[in-house]
Amino acid sequence: MSKQQDLHWLVRPNTIRWLWRGGLAGLALFVLADIWLVGHPHFGLDGTFGFFSWYGFVTCAVMVFFAKGLGVFLKRKDRYYDAD
Repeated sequence: MSKQQDLHWLVRPNTIRWLWRGGLAGLALFVLADIWLVGHPHFGLDGTFGFFSWYGFVTCAVMVFFAKGLGVFLKRKDRYYDAD
């Protein structure tokens, strides 16, 4: 067996490359589907092209930054659980 086959299939470089390509192709298809699907916007902003794609991305990024900021306040020292 080669070293490539010894690795778990999810950590092989070839598999990672195909997962990235497939994921990006799927995301592109979701954005392009906005061309053919008829939306029923309620607020005006949700009627813009690709709204659900960019809104989901921005929301996810805000949650990550919020979690990082929250981690600053909730962090404990490494020795917190040590019995002194």
